[in-house]
Amino acid sequence: MNQRSPARVALVTGASRGIGRSIAEALAARGLGVAIHCHGNRAGAEATLGRLAGTGHGVYSADLADPVATRDLWHQVSRELGEVDVVVNNAGVFLDHPPLSTDYDDWLRAWQLTLDTNLRGPANLSLLAAQAMSGRTPRPGSHFGRGRIVNISSRGAFRGEPDAPAYGASKAGLNAFGQSLAKALAPHQIYVYSIAPGWVETDMAAGHVNGPDGAAILAQHPLGRIAHPQEIANAVIYCAVDAPAAMTGSIIDVNGASYLRT
Repeated sequence: MNQRSPARVALVTGASRGIGRSIAEALAARGLGVAIHCHGNRAGAEATLGRLAGTGHGVYSADLADPVATRDLWHQVSRELGEVDVVVNNAGVFLDHPPLSTDYDDWLRAWQLTLDTNLRGPANLSLLAAQAMSGRTPRPGSHFGRGRIVNISSRGAFRGEPDAPAYGASKAGLNAFGQSLAKALAPHQIYVYSIAPGWVETDMAAGHVNGPDGAAILAQHPLGRIAHPQEIANAVIYCAVDAPAAMTGSIIDVNGASYLRT
């Protein structure tokens, strides 16, 4: 852990690589101390730490599918880095389980792990954050409020995920949860936003984009490319630091017009 910074503190889940790493870098560049969460990829989280500007950062491991581990994570970060001002619920899993070719036991396991990680974990962490933030005094003249929560959703919440229906359902649930939380917390000056990416240029996506389905994936995108992780991070930074309070409850699409909803 680096020396504590007087800046605001952000907890970013799933920050050992990909989108989470880019979010952590962007937050640190804006002067925030960053708690870098990982599940099993401690080496990746340490690599993220080495890329962050400034001080006041640390690496924390926890299984967010475990409610006790989630609670312990929150208290450890708060104890070591100070009050957490921003939570970015980025960690998630995507498990293939096509309905007509998945046996019942594998189906149950996919749903259990996906919902525990993608929905219940963020819900539990957000509860801890909201209850802690609600007792604070907002800084004078600041539009920031008492705290902010940013959920990383997916276009799959709207268009469906035929080979991973639990993923689509978990992200749709995360959207609904975020909007419910936004209504509940707005009177307390705690603001909640959601970002819904499509395909993003990460190592997880590389096998698909560079594989047999790559041409079909790119054909979905009028830009001729999928999103860069930095583009998702830029949207997160806006919501985490700059967005007006009146935007609380918003779901922002960042999918390069590959899926347009009304």
